[in-house]
Amino acid sequence: MLPSNEATTGGPELRRGAYELSTRRDRLDLDLVHRFLSTEFWDTLGMRREVLERAVERSLCFGVYDGDRQVGFARVVTDGATFAFVTDDFILPAHRGQGLGSWMMRCILAHPTLQGLHRVLLVTHDPRLYLKSGFTPLSDPESYMELSDPGA
Repeated sequence: MLPSNEATTGGPELRRGAYELSTRRDRLDLDLVHRFLSTEFWDTLGMRREVLERAVERSLCFGVYDGDRQVGFARVVTDGATFAFVTDDFILPAHRGQGLGSWMMRCILAHPTLQGLHRVLLVTHDPRLYLKSGFTPLSDPESYMELSDPGA
């Protein structure tokens, strides 16, 4: 199990050198997260701020921090029993190349809420990071379907 420091506002805080990962929602810089997701992230371009706020409220969120500045984010939608979906994950460009994405994914997958699940999914255009974390392409892609509304 990962070492943790449960804060009164929720969630473990983990360290890697100068960086810290936290699940505390009160630490999230939603302005930064919204700016990145709505302008630079392939799957959420144009996302409205109120949509992000609703999504964060209903998800297990992870922030990566360099001191007080947030430099990464990921969100997990889960029932905590059988299924999880990892989404909206990023490390700011200035902090890439240091293994932070892999570290963040290891921390996410080791989180107590996500243990013993039957399936953890994600969608990506670049599978390299996720392959290192143990993800594989769908074994039966014909069984998966989607109902997509890009304008929602």
